[in-house]
Amino acid sequence: VQLVESGGGLVQAGGSLRLSCTASGIIFSFNSMGWYRQAPGKQRELVATITRGGSTNYADSVKGRFTISRDNAENTVYVQMNRLRPEDTAVYYCHAQSTITGDYWGQGTQVTVSS
Repeated sequence: VQLVESGGGLVQAGGSLRLSCTASGIIFSFNSMGWYRQAPGKQRELVATITRGGSTNYADSVKGRFTISRDNAENTVYVQMNRLRPEDTAVYYCHAQSTITGDYWGQGTQVTVSS
């Protein structure tokens, strides 16, 4: 299974970006998909997750600004990021969890928010 992310880049504070992550390979049903991020010198942290049934969970720092969604048929998860702040700058990683085969991570995509 491979997770391929896209959509990162450089944006000014207050701007928006949409990240996408698509799983390929031999895929069993993913129970949870989501996004994590890691800023320089910091630990990787949760951004948002979504279950197969659509239940969502967000970090307090992104609530009201980020929206996670998924397309189960396409094994794709998205995160729409609005009102971006410089502190959102990080490498964003896609994550998928299968109760049968375990956890998977993408290679990461850089998001940089300039002030």
